[in-house]
Amino acid sequence: MILVALRAGVVYFAIVFAAGFALGTIRVLFVIPQLGETNAVLLELPVMLALSWVACRWLVRRFAVPPRVVNRLVMGGVAFAFVMLAELGVSVFGFDRTLPEHFAAYRSIAAQIGLAAQLGFAAFPLVQASFWRTEA
Repeated sequence: MILVALRAGVVYFAIVFAAGFALGTIRVLFVIPQLGETNAVLLELPVMLALSWVACRWLVRRFAVPPRVVNRLVMGGVAFAFVMLAELGVSVFGFDRTLPEHFAAYRSIAAQIGLAAQLGFAAFPLVQASFWRTEA
């Protein structure tokens, strides 16, 4: 059953990262110049969290991820690990930042808000297990 959770975690990452990449592009190009970085992140956050919640729920059903804690932690943990690696890759290769510059970016309020949201995204599989105990 762990393999099911691993697969679900990879797909969860892919769906949410693709949506985040699209919304992030809009945020960087159009919203930040108008509202500033922190306000732009705060505007994008509810959309991303709602999308993550729905994607998680759908994938749990689609892959029949058991509600056991270990399975849900694996699903969320794999998705989170891939998001962090993808974010690092975009930062280093897309924005030409060094590793120290990438990690220094987490000092900003906007990045800290984003990281908190990513932790929430990672916790959704486990949180949803407590909502729907009868789930497969």
